[in-house]
Amino acid sequence: MSEPAVASDKLKTTPLHALHVELGAKMVPFAGYDMPVQYPDGVLAEHLHTRGAAGLFDVSHMGQAFLTGPDHETTARAVEALTPGDIRDLAPGAIRYTLLLNDKGGIRDDLMVTRTLTDGVLFLVVNAACKDADFAHIAANLPSGVALERLEDRALIALQGPKAAEVFARFASEAATQSFMTARDLSVAGVPCMVSRSGYTGEDGYEISIPAKDAAALTKKLLAEPDVKPIGLGARDSLRLEAGLCLYGHDIDETTTPIEAALGWAIGKRRRAEANFPGAKINLDQISNGAPRKRVGLLPEDKAPAREGTEIFAGSNRIGIVTSGGYGPSVGGPIAMGYVDTASAKAGTAVELMVRGKGRAAHVAAMPFVEKHFYRGN
Repeated sequence: MSEPAVASDKLKTTPLHALHVELGAKMVPFAGYDMPVQYPDGVLAEHLHTRGAAGLFDVSHMGQAFLTGPDHETTARAVEALTPGDIRDLAPGAIRYTLLLNDKGGIRDDLMVTRTLTDGVLFLVVNAACKDADFAHIAANLPSGVALERLEDRALIALQGPKAAEVFARFASEAATQSFMTARDLSVAGVPCMVSRSGYTGEDGYEISIPAKDAAALTKKLLAEPDVKPIGLGARDSLRLEAGLCLYGHDIDETTTPIEAALGWAIGKRRRAEANFPGAKINLDQISNGAPRKRVGLLPEDKAPAREGTEIFAGSNRIGIVTSGGYGPSVGGPIAMGYVDTASAKAGTAVELMVRGKGRAAHVAAMPFVEKHFYRGN
């Protein structure tokens, strides 16, 4: 989650910036924005509150856009030319996790694609650090008649945790019956929003796209609920790590294929048969014959956390590297994920993590480290 220092006067701000300062947040540079890393309660308390009740996150720094065209088939084919996801068969109101790939099969970014209830329109959400490059890449590769419309006048917040649905139903009752990975246009306390039942914590919850002018007022209403507290980037990172979710630029990047990253499930069955997405040859070969390395979970056997960049050994052989690591508050100890040679990727395999020059015992572990609680309907 670390970023190089940037002068504060060069940082962008979200529509909720003044509210973060009012709430006593510690602000840090992240993806070119001045963002809250934690509030006065601290990262540990924020993490555990999200797992036990409901946490509210400002993710307005992420990129939001509409892809418009004459019909759904045309816009879907435009996205499929750049990703391995099955977008043509995406039902109205459904969300698909997919990947922008380069010609060598590496991951340019991961993103969410939603087919809105308006035919021919797709809603895209991309990562903050990649959004300018992503949108430029997408726009440069669109066919005639398809256009990318960046939504610069919208905020995005996430309400996550076991109490999220109960709380949010007080503001938008229709959201209670929404299932995981679906989206609806809803009035939330009188504000027109696009509400997705999704998130980045492993918990049930929502991501809410709001007109920027209404964002602070609506966020304050949600924070006034006893079960809701503001959550910063620090806890967001530990929550997603426990859930085994990738952070772009750390766990996945342009040198990583979906198969190596254990994201092969994002390559649709039809797309595999058609083999017409960027980098198809290398990814389909890895599906058939195996990848040289795999992303795995790691559990250190003592209390020393293994941070990003920690080397992984089996005996005297270096077999990989940690890409994300730290303390897992819900696990009650250090956790990590990283890449190891495929021969060492089986859960239970003993490894050593070189922490501060000393080999520390650990083993490969299945992910996620905590049970996920997505709502898939009754």
